[in-house]
Amino acid sequence: MKKVVGTMLAVALSATALAGCSMDNTNGTAPGGDQANAAAGGNANIKGKITVVTNRTDLINDGTFDKYKQAFKKKYPGVQDVEFEGITNYESDIRVRLSANNVGDVLMLPSNISTQDLGKFFAPINDVADALGSLYFNDVKAYEGKIYGIVSGVSTEGIVYNKKAFEKAGITSIPKTLDEFYAACEKLKAAGIVPIYINNGAQWPMKQWGEVLAPFMSGKADYLNTMVNTDEPFKVDNEFGKGFTIVRTLKEKGYVEKDLHSNVWEASKGELASGKAGMYFLGNWVINQVIGAGAKSEDIGFFPLPYDNSGKLNAPLNYDYFYGVSVASKNQETAKAWIKFMVEEAGYVEASGYIPPQKSKEPGLAQLKEFKSYNPNFIENVATSSKWNDIGNTAKIDFFGGKYIQKVLEANDLKTELDALNKSWKEARASVK
Repeated sequence: MKKVVGTMLAVALSATALAGCSMDNTNGTAPGGDQANAAAGGNANIKGKITVVTNRTDLINDGTFDKYKQAFKKKYPGVQDVEFEGITNYESDIRVRLSANNVGDVLMLPSNISTQDLGKFFAPINDVADALGSLYFNDVKAYEGKIYGIVSGVSTEGIVYNKKAFEKAGITSIPKTLDEFYAACEKLKAAGIVPIYINNGAQWPMKQWGEVLAPFMSGKADYLNTMVNTDEPFKVDNEFGKGFTIVRTLKEKGYVEKDLHSNVWEASKGELASGKAGMYFLGNWVINQVIGAGAKSEDIGFFPLPYDNSGKLNAPLNYDYFYGVSVASKNQETAKAWIKFMVEEAGYVEASGYIPPQKSKEPGLAQLKEFKSYNPNFIENVATSSKWNDIGNTAKIDFFGGKYIQKVLEANDLKTELDALNKSWKEARASVK
């Protein structure tokens, strides 16, 4: 999800990297050649069956993962099968299943596990990281020299928009201030277009307006970690309150989808693709999904969210979910080979519109070039501390899950809701050492 430790990413978004160059397609040979194959256990050890548990239900449903499986089995003839299990509400559901070791062989690491606890649930995969070469966020899911997760993709966050919808609404320039953003929403609404889908019913997208937005809005990469130093991190006039105020304003003015309680995530992509909706506030990873839902690539754009009226724009550099191997897996070599394959060969990175995890590869998404043309100041997020995770878990605040922000959206009074959050945080902070 959305943090990074000590890894410089500015090069990833240089003019060259974002120039929409074609991807450097590999021929299946990893850096290090035979050495890389050996690091994955050797072809003879890559066999049998594995189960992959994923948040990407869409790629299971549309057959994309089956294509990856066939290519993987062709590369490793000893593999009998790769089974996929999709979880829609992944972040919260996988935590429950981890406690019962019911997570298959390969899974995406949930965001709230303390680094020192990673070894309880996941097997070290340093050999895979070494075989893939220089990677972004290599230390984020690591502890005492052991790497437990490899990032599936790198992204930034902003406004994904339909250019045809903007044209129909008479929007002739990209909003660069919050007032201009609201004005664009008003024009879209007047044209009969849903200005912005927040996907409240899906729950997880609501994280955008809190712990995703607050750090880069503040300009402080370690903003979330500073929360451990106060009993009242949620205030109307700080970054959390400002982000919450924006999304509450969007709701109050009728700029969001009418049905806020049904999970219409998959349907919303078609709405944006067709121009019935104007915008998302999400990462660049969603752009190819919108194109896959029927939009022409040239009709989809991407610009930084103008969260205030200063005219200055910050944007984050984030990681998405990390691949991991369950410590309970009985086929870890094949599981590790699957991760290496997904990062390097499957085409998942390119199809998802990510900045590639491997630093030697350049991103191929044209919309990133547009995004950078608005000259945002990129803020590299840092990994949240174990104490931050522990306090949040003890307080039962589902950071990166979205449920608590759903309550913020529905609250009659913002300050009252924030006071309740602060009360839970304060009590938890006092108990966590």
